[in-house]
Amino acid sequence: MNILELSHVSKHFGDKKVLQDVTFSVPEKCIFGFIGRNGAGKTTTMKSILGLIKIDSGEITICGDKVTYGQNLTNKHIGYLPDVPEFYSYMTACEYLRLCGDVTGMKSSDIKTRSDELLELVGLANEKHRIKGFSRGMKQRLGIAQALINRPKLLICDEPTSALDPVGRKEILDILSAAKEQSSVLFSTHILSDVEKICNHIALLENGNIVISGTIDEIKHMRSEPDIELFLQNPDDASKVVKAFPSAEMQEGKLIFKNASDNQAEQILSFVAVQHIPIIRFERHEPNLEDLFMEVIGK
Repeated sequence: MNILELSHVSKHFGDKKVLQDVTFSVPEKCIFGFIGRNGAGKTTTMKSILGLIKIDSGEITICGDKVTYGQNLTNKHIGYLPDVPEFYSYMTACEYLRLCGDVTGMKSSDIKTRSDELLELVGLANEKHRIKGFSRGMKQRLGIAQALINRPKLLICDEPTSALDPVGRKEILDILSAAKEQSSVLFSTHILSDVEKICNHIALLENGNIVISGTIDEIKHMRSEPDIELFLQNPDDASKVVKAFPSAEMQEGKLIFKNASDNQAEQILSFVAVQHIPIIRFERHEPNLEDLFMEVIGK
C-alpha cells in the first residue's frame, strides 16, 4: 500500500512554473529520498502535501484520502519537521511534547508513555534543560520527536540535516532509520550521501519536474557500467594510453574511462602491462547518486 500518492501535480506562482506534472508515491515503512537542488520545488511540494498551498492541477492523497487546500483532515496522518523548527524556548523537551500531545487530543497517560519513548529514541531522555539552551542538532531531534508524537503514518522532514555537522547528521539519519519501523518517511534533501545511507526509494526533482524515480538499486543501475580511473607514474605515458583508447579523458592527473565494461578493464590492464607503463593506481568506481545527479542536471 502507498501511504502518499501525487498524481500530475502542477503549481504556478504568477508566470513561474514551480511544479510541473509531478507524480510519485511513497510506500509503507519506507524512507523516501526527495532530492533536488535548492529552488527545485521540494518545499512547495511538501507544503502542497500538507494542504498549505493550493495546487493548480493534479491530485494528492494520503492513506487514500484526498488532500484539500485549507483543510487539515488528512494531516491527522502526518508528522512534519520543517527545515528550521521553532519551539517555546522556556519549556523543557518533556513539557513541549506534553503540549504537542494535548494539541493532538491524546490521553494524558498516553502522552507520558509516548513522550518517554520518543525522548529515548532521539537521545534526549536525560535532558532536563530548557529548549533555549539546545544546540541545532538537539532541536532537530526534538522536532522529530514532536512530529512522531501521535504515531503518524507519514513523517515529512524538510532538509533535516542541512545545517548540521557530521556527528549531528549521523544522529538524525540514525533516528530516521529507526522511525521507519513506525512511519513512512519523506526525507527532503540535497545531500546525496545522506540519501544513499538510509533511503529505499528516491525521486529527483529538477526545475519542477520529476526526472528520475524508483528504488535506490534501480536508480544506480541506470548507469550500467562503472567508471575506471587510471593513475600513471609518468604523465607522459598518458598519450600512449589515449591513442589506444580514444574514449579516455585526462582529468586532474588521471585518465578516466566512462562506463567501462569488464572486457574494457581487462584490455586496459593488458595494454599497460605489455607496454611496460608503470601505474600508481587502478580504480573502478561503481555508479552512485552524485554521478547520476550531475548527469541529469547537465553538470
